[in-house]
Amino acid sequence: MQPILEIRHLSVSVENKLLLKDISLSIPEGQTHVLFGPNGSGKSSLMLTLMGFPQYRIEEGQILFKGKDITHSSPSERSALGMGIAFQSPPAIKGLKLENLVSEIASRFYPEFVLEDASRELSMESYLHRDVNHGFSGGERKRSEILQLSAQNPDLILLDEPESGVDIENMKTIGEAIRNILHRGAREKRTKSAFIITHTGYILDYLAADWGYVLVDGQIQCENNPYELLRLIEINGFQFCETCELSKNKE
Repeated sequence: MQPILEIRHLSVSVENKLLLKDISLSIPEGQTHVLFGPNGSGKSSLMLTLMGFPQYRIEEGQILFKGKDITHSSPSERSALGMGIAFQSPPAIKGLKLENLVSEIASRFYPEFVLEDASRELSMESYLHRDVNHGFSGGERKRSEILQLSAQNPDLILLDEPESGVDIENMKTIGEAIRNILHRGAREKRTKSAFIITHTGYILDYLAADWGYVLVDGQIQCENNPYELLRLIEINGFQFCETCELSKNKE
């Protein structure tokens, strides 16, 4: 099976500081992979690099999406190919109504999108006529982001700490909405994929994950069953990766 996303020996810098070192991973079509790591380990930098943000300079390596080399493609080109991202801290956009933004996204990417249904699923009906994320709480901003992702209908969803700043009720709503996007259009087999940064693992209560990685100091130190990784992190913290045997026995 061809991977939907393949990263080959990727090293990335910002302002001449090396943030990511020799990252390699592969996400098959229809799978959800999870990235764990302490604060400052480079998790968000990896996500923003994958989405093509220009301040992240690729020093070495390749990024392939659906078999196409997108290493030097722009964010808009990656979106057009079917990549979508939900940020850890979504920005507010004054003067742009959420309804107008979501409708514009849907017209470009997913004309079948029904705003009324999607906004009801995310309890966002009363926010549609407000400026995007302006005055929104943390949970409201995250629901706004997922509404926008739903309108884009990407084949690969990148999620940067979807549980950050979100209470349990919002987490359930967000998790179920993401799951519905991933299973959209699936008959026998899911084809949409996700790559999720999580610090707490709460999102795994709502999404079934297939594989996990631990990023420490800009390098992948460990990879294996995500639930086993999370269990060990909860018991021992991230320092277990230095002597972890899981990656050696991942087969």
